[in-house]
Amino acid sequence: MAPHPLIGKEAPSFTLPDANGNSFKFPPEQEGRRVDKPIAVFFYPQSGTFGCTREACQFRDALAENEIFKRSDVQVVGISADPVEKQKSFVQKNRLSYPVLSDQEHVAHNAFQVGRGMLGLTNARTTFVIDSGGIVRGVLSATMNYSAHAKFVTKELEKMQESQKKTGGEPGEGAAEQQPTAEVPASSPERDELGRAAGAVSA
Repeated sequence: MAPHPLIGKEAPSFTLPDANGNSFKFPPEQEGRRVDKPIAVFFYPQSGTFGCTREACQFRDALAENEIFKRSDVQVVGISADPVEKQKSFVQKNRLSYPVLSDQEHVAHNAFQVGRGMLGLTNARTTFVIDSGGIVRGVLSATMNYSAHAKFVTKELEKMQESQKKTGGEPGEGAAEQQPTAEVPASSPERDELGRAAGAVSA
């Protein structure tokens, strides 16, 4: 499969409401300047479903426990098409420690060219890793394999750190290593989720 078209390019910018209804500008800024850190943006199908809850919690736990997440100070951002009220409940129930945005109009989905997954039944589960210079370095599209995404970010952060050591430059310097957008085989719980989604559509 061909690499995602955003690989090696500057990440798109947008503004969406977060779980509290406040405007969240992307890329994130601090004191009027873009944050000087890598960013992991994960688009997921629906807040509250089994797979999406597990994925969101894996990112939460990685921020607290994963050494490369802590060392790189990566900014994690979750995005789905759910309304603000649902995002707020999702964040509170699962004690998520990062911004979760509401994209009901598919502003960010379209900007990042996130399509459909599970035979077109839902929005695709897609994760983007962006370096501290704002360049998209890696993309994973794996709608049915929720457990692959935090692991993918770990590997991409390790690659960026290793590249920085070799070049002695900033993480944003150098050519992007193209990563193919790939679907990862699903495990049994994910197949169950697909069955539930298909049943809901046909009901």
